[in-house]
Amino acid sequence: MPFPRASGILLHPTSLPGRFGIGDLGPEAYRFVDFLEGSGQQLWQILPLGPTGYGNSPYMSYSAMAGNPLLLSLELLRDDGLLTDADLDEAPECQGDRVDFDRVDQVKTRLLRKSYKNLRSRASSDQQEDFVAFCKDKAHWLDDYALFISLKTEVFNNTSWHEWDEPVAKRDPAALDKWRDELAEEIDFRKYLQYEFFRQWSALKQYANDHQVQMFGDIPFYVAHDSADVWAHREIFCLDEDTGKPSLMAGVPPDYFSETGQLWGNPIYNWEKLLETDLRWWMQRFHAVLDRLDLIRIDHFRGFESYWAVPGEDTTAMNGEWVEAPGYEFFEKLKAELGELPIVAEDLGVITPEVEALRDKFGFPGMKILHFAFDSGWDNPYLPFNYGSNNFVVYTGTHDNNTTMGWYNSRSEEDNQRVWDYLGCARGEGFHWDLIRLALSTNANQAVFPLQDLLGLGEEARMNAPSSPQGNWEWRYQAEDLTDELRDRLRFYTMVYGRGPRS
Repeated sequence: MPFPRASGILLHPTSLPGRFGIGDLGPEAYRFVDFLEGSGQQLWQILPLGPTGYGNSPYMSYSAMAGNPLLLSLELLRDDGLLTDADLDEAPECQGDRVDFDRVDQVKTRLLRKSYKNLRSRASSDQQEDFVAFCKDKAHWLDDYALFISLKTEVFNNTSWHEWDEPVAKRDPAALDKWRDELAEEIDFRKYLQYEFFRQWSALKQYANDHQVQMFGDIPFYVAHDSADVWAHREIFCLDEDTGKPSLMAGVPPDYFSETGQLWGNPIYNWEKLLETDLRWWMQRFHAVLDRLDLIRIDHFRGFESYWAVPGEDTTAMNGEWVEAPGYEFFEKLKAELGELPIVAEDLGVITPEVEALRDKFGFPGMKILHFAFDSGWDNPYLPFNYGSNNFVVYTGTHDNNTTMGWYNSRSEEDNQRVWDYLGCARGEGFHWDLIRLALSTNANQAVFPLQDLLGLGEEARMNAPSSPQGNWEWRYQAEDLTDELRDRLRFYTMVYGRGPRS
C-alpha cells in the first residue's frame, strides 16, 4: 500500500507517565497523542501489546492476540463507574522513571478484580450485553486464552503448560471441562480484562486517528512456547508428541557477533499443517492485530522466506539448518484476505537476495538504522545517500539499540569524527537533534525516532539491551518532559523536511 512521507515517535505505552507505576491507556496516552499532533507527527509506533511473562518482554507474550491487562487505566474504569476515587486513593502512587512490574501487578490486579465485581453487580444492561457480545466475537482465541491463563495462575503455580498434569497439557476434553467448571469465575474475570482492554484501546486509537495519528505496531514472527497459542494449537508447531517441548527451535546461526549463534527457544511452525488449514491461525492473528493497529511491522520478516531450525535438544544454535518457508503463498493468501497490506518488513541483519525479493514482490517497506551507518565504508547501505529508494522507514535507533546519546557517548572520538564529518552540524542543539534532523531529511517515506532520542537521554533510558537478561522494558518518561518548546522545535523541523500533515 502507499506510504506517504511522514514521521513519528517510538514509545511503548508502558513508558507513559502516570501515578500507578506503569504507563497505561488513560489520560497521559491522550496527552501524548496531543503532543504528536502538535509536533506534526503522524505515527505512534509501539511494541507488541500482549500480556507478558518472565522478563516482561512484549516479544514473549502469553498470547499473540490478547492485550496486556497492566495497560488498563484505573482512571478510565473510575470514569465508567467501575471504581471510585476512594479505590484509586488506596493504591500507592509510583511515578518514577522505572516500572516495577511485580509491584504494579499486585496493585492493579486487586483493583481490576474489584472493577470486575462491580461490573457484574451493578453494570447497566447495555454494558452486560456489550460484554457478552465481545466474548462471542473473540471466542476463537479468547476462550482458550482465558482458560490457559486461569489454569496457569490459579492451578499450576505459573509453570509452563508442558509441565502441567498430562491430561490438561494435552487438552483432554474431560479434563478441560472439569476445570472450566471449577474456574468459571476466574475465566470470566480474564475475559473481562480483555473486554476492558479492547474498549480502552479502541477509544485511544480512534482519538489518535481523529487527530491524524496512525498506530504503528509490531507482530513478532514467532510466539512464545509458554503461550495459549501453542498450548491450544499444538498441531501447527513442531513439538515433541510426549513432552510438549519444542522438537525444533528458532534462532539464528553463528556469525561475527556470536560464534554459537542465538538460540531463542520458540517452537518452529509446522508449515505443512498450517497450509492444510489454509493458514487459518495466521489469518486470525492478522485480523486480531489489525483490529488495533493501522500499520504493522513484522519482526524477523526473513522467517517468511527461510528460517533457522535447531534440534530441540540442543543448547546452542550451531547445529541448525536453513529451511525454506512458503512466504509467497502466505502473503498472496493474506492479500486475498485483507486487500492492501499495511506492512513494514523488519529486514535488519544478514539479509539474502531471496528475502529482499520477497519483500519487494509485495512492496513492503524495509528499515534503515542510522546508528548502523558510520562503522564501515561509504558503501554502507545505512548511509542515506545509498538508499536508492524511498520505500523505507528510517530510524535513529530502535528499542533494541542504545539511545542515540548513549550510543554516541560510548564511541571513540575517532569513530564520532566520521559522524560529524557527515553531518556538518553547526546549530549546537545537541547530537540527538543532529541525528533526528538527518532522519527527517532523508528520502525515506517515513522517519521514526524513540522518545528517548527526542529528549536527549543517555544509556540509562535504554528500553532493551538484548544481551542483558534484566532491567529491560522498564523506562518511563515524566509528564513534565513534553514541553511546549520541545513540541514546537520538532514541529519546525518536521515541516522543514516536508513530513507534516497535508491538511
